[in-house]
Amino acid sequence: MILELDCGNSFIKWRVLGADVRIVVAEGVVDSDLALLQGLKQLDGLALKRCRLVSVRTGDETSALITLLTDAFGVSVTCAAPAREMSGVRNGYEDYEKLGLDRWLAMLGGFHLAGGPCLVLDFGTAVTADFIAADGEHIGGFICPGMPLMRNQLRTHTRRIRYGDVAAERALESLVPGRTTVEAVERGCSLMLQGFVLTQLQLAHSYWGGGFTVFLTGGDADLVRGVVPAARVVPDLVFVGLAMACPLP
Repeated sequence: MILELDCGNSFIKWRVLGADVRIVVAEGVVDSDLALLQGLKQLDGLALKRCRLVSVRTGDETSALITLLTDAFGVSVTCAAPAREMSGVRNGYEDYEKLGLDRWLAMLGGFHLAGGPCLVLDFGTAVTADFIAADGEHIGGFICPGMPLMRNQLRTHTRRIRYGDVAAERALESLVPGRTTVEAVERGCSLMLQGFVLTQLQLAHSYWGGGFTVFLTGGDADLVRGVVPAARVVPDLVFVGLAMACPLP
């Protein structure tokens, strides 16, 4: 079995692959290293042989997690690393090591699946957009706050905005003008995301006409599906790239 980890700023997304790596045996999302260990230890018949991960956390945080995994399961851990070029994709950052590894892997996965120009849109704590041309050149991208950041900033800096996650989820059942604070905030933030996406689509059309693939990934991808009906929703796009960056024997 192979353990794959996507260690983001807020959560760790994990999955376990079986002897046939095309089969996902178990998967989940946790908010701490301890929760990850507890979740894995509860799996019946878990027999990890290898682990590969991508992390946007600090070096110390990533090292601490690797130590926990090694001590708990006796596995060797392979980490994705920055690269100037890989699998036909050329990193477009002036300093390629500064490009977030999760973005880099999502680009690798997207270009591999598209086989041509593509726009990769990832909706997590932050929202990112990256453009990869037909020859694999990363043209560049954009970063803006995602729903969690926008919501929390309003909650933090506006005293009267207070509501829970259940109310937020209900508010997004419609996008008509809100008649409560929670509706106004949640729907306003959602429309900002949709506007961001439409702008990226216009830019992609200016580059490639209609001949490109759009990928949606990340936890809040469903919030924008309606404005990109032809997009490919690939929740595990980072893991597609992780397998390419960290092939295991």
